[in-house]
Amino acid sequence: MMNKYAKQDYLFREPQEQKLTTKSQTWGDVASSPDYKPVHHGMFRSKAETRRDGLWETFLKPAGKSPCLGKSGELRCAIHAGPRACSPSPRQDATWRFRCPRDAECASSTHRPAMSGCKLPMGLCPDMCPAAERDRRERERRLHRLEVEPGGRRNAPRADPRRTVKEYSRPAAGKPRPPPSQLRPPPVLLATVRYLAGEVAGRSDASCAEVAGFVADRLRAVRLDLSLQGVGDAEAAAVLEAALATLLAVVARLRPEEARGDADPVLLQRQVQEGFGSLRRCYAQGGAPHPRQAAFQGLFLLFNLGSMEALQEVLQLPAALRACPPLQTALAVDAAFREGNHARLFRLLRALPYLQSCAVQGHIGYARRKALARLARALSTPKGQTLPLDYIVQLLALDGLQEARDLCEAHGLTVDKDRVVFLRGHYSEEGLPPPGTCHALVGSKLQGHTLAEVVMAEEGKGAHRPGSPA
Repeated sequence: MMNKYAKQDYLFREPQEQKLTTKSQTWGDVASSPDYKPVHHGMFRSKAETRRDGLWETFLKPAGKSPCLGKSGELRCAIHAGPRACSPSPRQDATWRFRCPRDAECASSTHRPAMSGCKLPMGLCPDMCPAAERDRRERERRLHRLEVEPGGRRNAPRADPRRTVKEYSRPAAGKPRPPPSQLRPPPVLLATVRYLAGEVAGRSDASCAEVAGFVADRLRAVRLDLSLQGVGDAEAAAVLEAALATLLAVVARLRPEEARGDADPVLLQRQVQEGFGSLRRCYAQGGAPHPRQAAFQGLFLLFNLGSMEALQEVLQLPAALRACPPLQTALAVDAAFREGNHARLFRLLRALPYLQSCAVQGHIGYARRKALARLARALSTPKGQTLPLDYIVQLLALDGLQEARDLCEAHGLTVDKDRVVFLRGHYSEEGLPPPGTCHALVGSKLQGHTLAEVVMAEEGKGAHRPGSPA
């Protein structure tokens, strides 16, 4: 006779799982065998489980394989295997985690699709937008306001061929491949990116969110056109580098309070990661090193600052490439960020070029919060110690006394005139860290150059080849 505790343990114990008899045997063989019986947890069976078992038995009655089994007999739907049969999702929690784009992933975003024995055509479209698409969008009134002719009628806007850019259209199953007349060759793609960087990204008559959404969509179309035609690695790398640099600059100019709709920051970050994945696969497929490879590998590490996967990917690069100054600087910034050496971190951030500063901008608010938390932990006393606001501005590379005051007050610290008072127990962290304006660390580094010059590497600062002197 079992006591009540043994009976409860019997009812709620883990079920005995089915075991494979040989290494070559699959779960499909076990499920299709006549001796297979589903295992249930305890005695509590719901009506849904009973109905499910009846459906499963009807699938297994006919001779042959079940419709739920694959070619090798592997079980596709784990009906009776329970939650253990399902692989855990990498995003089960709500926290966004960096996932380094692998070479075998996101095949649609690479510059060359995996098609064996198929010669891809070359694009023949001479315009930024094919004439057929331009006419169709004008007829359907789907033109963006940045693409219409100035001074046109509002009820019937006309497309400006010099401003209309091909929009992104998701490839679907069964949809025919666009003809070469609808694809833009690499020179036209480069001209399109130059137009987006020089004429659209800095427009003052549109909000940053509107500009970011428009540019991000058109750059996706650029990458898609590149993937549908046979392009050499050098030409593909040049287009992907310019497109990624433009996207980084546009994302850096977007304020958090302005992000909405197509300019959602999560979607934009995902597009940046896909751009890095396409470019790094292009680097891996090419034999010779590319002129700007070290700079963009460093951008990849700075954009994913603090990520172990990104650091591992960079450390696996050839030693000659890692020795280039742009990549050495990115590794130094990553090391200072990991070690919590905030004085060295912000000293390095001040010396970064414009594109590198755009890539690292998303981590500046977090680094400032951690630096302020360390100061509060070291200086907080019951009576309170003080530091001048000028010191906070210099240490954290802020854009003035007012931004330093707002940062301290957002973390519960008292500001008396021009000094910060560190009282024990007053420091607090609520919500996301304030992003700040980042003019000193990002916006002021164009130094008279246009964004198009920086994107196309025409600002006079030569890119470094692996093994070349700085």
